[in-house]
Amino acid sequence: MQADREDVAMKETRRRERVSVLENPDSDIGLCGWVLVGFSLLLMLVTLPISIWLCIKIVKEYERAIIFRLGRIVRGGAKGPGLFFILPCTDSFINVDMRTITFDIPPQEVLTKDSVTVSVDGVVYYRVQNATLAVANITNADAATRLLAQTTLRNVLGTKNLAEILSDREEIAHSMQSTLDDATDDWGIKVERVEIKDVKLPLQLQRAMAAEAEASREARAKVIAAEGEMNASRALKEASLVIAESPSALQLRYLQTLNTIAAEKNSTIIFPLPMEMMRGFMKQ
Repeated sequence: MQADREDVAMKETRRRERVSVLENPDSDIGLCGWVLVGFSLLLMLVTLPISIWLCIKIVKEYERAIIFRLGRIVRGGAKGPGLFFILPCTDSFINVDMRTITFDIPPQEVLTKDSVTVSVDGVVYYRVQNATLAVANITNADAATRLLAQTTLRNVLGTKNLAEILSDREEIAHSMQSTLDDATDDWGIKVERVEIKDVKLPLQLQRAMAAEAEASREARAKVIAAEGEMNASRALKEASLVIAESPSALQLRYLQTLNTIAAEKNSTIIFPLPMEMMRGFMKQ
């Protein structure tokens, strides 16, 4: 836990240093640059109040504006939300969306550690944490994050076997999130969550796994049936011992069986006749 906190603190320190370098450059715009800025300011004052509509810009609550003056980022970093001013000829700006962005990772054909080909897709949630880095350090942060997510999914799943992919989805997602977060830190992007959506297996492998599962269930069913027969035989043995101790118990059990047969409304009832009664008739 302490090591994780130290890593987070070091990452935050490096990120602040990079932002400070971008927002406070060592070299100024130079004499010519200041002349152009002065001329632009004079032109704005001369054309008032028409020029004021070109100088006032508005950014929404979830946006930030990065202002470039003669190609350099203006000191102070991102502007917004709300109103800000730009010079009409020398300044330009880029709006950056700070909301959480979601995208699907297309299904990737991955060869697992145990040489099984599977198709896996997922979803990634990320947001721009620092607008200055997202604009200055990379051309297209969204496209770069998407491509990096696909590559990371392949690399992470390539180190796992099929059983681990099917059972340890949370661990795989956490590993992908950590890897993506470390890689996109220089771009000012924070990867908030990664989820594995679906794992598609080849049809032949599905049939083989289904056959294996069915055979396993049949084996367990046979074992359970054998255990039931063994328990039933033990119960019958104990019942026979009890009945042998009391001859009248057998007759009572016989009467109970007849009562059960009569309750089922059968048309035929087999009634055993004792041989002792027949011998009396035979003597006569």
